[in-house]
Amino acid sequence: MPHLRPDGPGRPPGAAAALRDLPGGPPVPEGRRQHPPQPAETPLRLAVPGYAHPLVAPVEWRELTRPAAAGAVHWTVLDVAGGPGARPDPHCLEAAGRLKSARVRTLGRLDLRHGRRPSGELITEAHRFLEWYRVDGFYLGRCPADRDLLPEVLRVTTTLGALAPRVHVVLGIGTHPYPGYAEAADQLVTFAGRWADYRWSQVAEWTAEHPAERFCHLVHGVPPRHLDEAMRVARWQGAASVFFTDRPGWEALPGYWDDLVSRLGQGVSE
Repeated sequence: MPHLRPDGPGRPPGAAAALRDLPGGPPVPEGRRQHPPQPAETPLRLAVPGYAHPLVAPVEWRELTRPAAAGAVHWTVLDVAGGPGARPDPHCLEAAGRLKSARVRTLGRLDLRHGRRPSGELITEAHRFLEWYRVDGFYLGRCPADRDLLPEVLRVTTTLGALAPRVHVVLGIGTHPYPGYAEAADQLVTFAGRWADYRWSQVAEWTAEHPAERFCHLVHGVPPRHLDEAMRVARWQGAASVFFTDRPGWEALPGYWDDLVSRLGQGVSE
C-alpha cells in the first residue's frame, strides 16, 4: 500500500507525528497510573462487541434498537462471516437496516490477524461493509500492540478514515499497546477478558494523557453483584465505553441487560 497522509479524516491530529517519530525515537516511559483525575465524572456508554449471527440471535439484535438501549449504546460490531462475507447476507442486511433506523452506530469487523493480514484484503472488505451494510466505521479485531507494526496500522486506519465521512475506527487490541497506537484510531480496546482479571487490573500511565472517550473495556463473567464495582473500575481507569456481561462470551445478552441499559442510559455516576 502506498504511504498515505497519516492525518486523514477522523484520525487524531497527532497521527502524522506518531508515524514520523517512530524510527529511532526515544522509548516512551511506561508506568502505572494509580490515581487518575476525577474518575467519578466519567460517563459510561455501551460498546457491544457483537452478538451471534442475527439468524440465531434475533432477540439480541432487536434489543439494540429499543429506544432505551439505542440511547445507551455507543457502538456495536457486525461480523457477518469473519468479515462482510462473500455476498450480502439477508439477515444481516435486515439487522443493519434496523440499527441504522435507530441511529445506532454500527462497525464492520475487520480481522487484522495480529498484523499479518494483507492491507489490500482489509480495504476490499471495508468497501463491502460500506456498500452492503452501510456501516458507520470499523472494528479492527486482533489488532497488534507492538511498536514495530504501528506504521502499518496507521496506514490502514488512515485509508479507512478516507473511505467515507465521519468513519469511526476502533482498534480491538485487548491490552495496553505501545502509546503511539492512540494516534491511529478513534478508540482503543485496552482490556478484553474475564472479570477475575479485570477487577485487579491496572492502567498504563500514558493513558492519562488522553480523554476517557478514547478507551474501551470489554469484560465477561461479571456477576450481577459486582456490576457496580465493574463500573467503578472503568471510571477509575478512564474508559468511557464498556461492555459487561455475566456470560462467558459476547454472543448472548447479559442476564442483567435491562439493568445495565438503565444505568448507562441515564449516565449514572458512582
